[in-house]
Amino acid sequence: MLVFDDEYFMRTALRQAETAAAEGEVPVGAVAVRDGTVIGKAYNQVEKLKDATAHAEILVMTQASASKGNWRLDDVTVYVTKEPCAMCAGAMVNARVKRLVFGMPDPRSGAAGSALDITAFPGMLHKVEVCSGVLEEECREIMREFFKGVRNGNFKENN
Repeated sequence: MLVFDDEYFMRTALRQAETAAAEGEVPVGAVAVRDGTVIGKAYNQVEKLKDATAHAEILVMTQASASKGNWRLDDVTVYVTKEPCAMCAGAMVNARVKRLVFGMPDPRSGAAGSALDITAFPGMLHKVEVCSGVLEEECREIMREFFKGVRNGNFKENN
């Protein structure tokens, strides 16, 4: 059996983030992994779908639930290139995600330990195991380049 590590799956999430950037979306990518197998891949599609909830994490958890045939993701690890927001972190708690691995922290609105810690908030029904900083610089660079392009007018508003 092949053994993969967090960097391997984060690179898969980075490829999803590259797809998002190419489509003019904020470059966040995510993958869901169960027993060493990818059971979901997604990227931000807020503009494309005209849906504020179409974050990579939400989309990948929907795929993972469909793959498992169960909303409880208690044996799933979610890899995401940027620390989840409050909505996504809350969804991970509600879905009972076993483990979250993210690349770059988000000190302004990250909800897995930076600005908030919804994933380990006392009193919640579930706590998500969190690992941060995996391929952090690569994750930060794709975000930096995307917003540099936005400032230079390479992307127009999709609304």
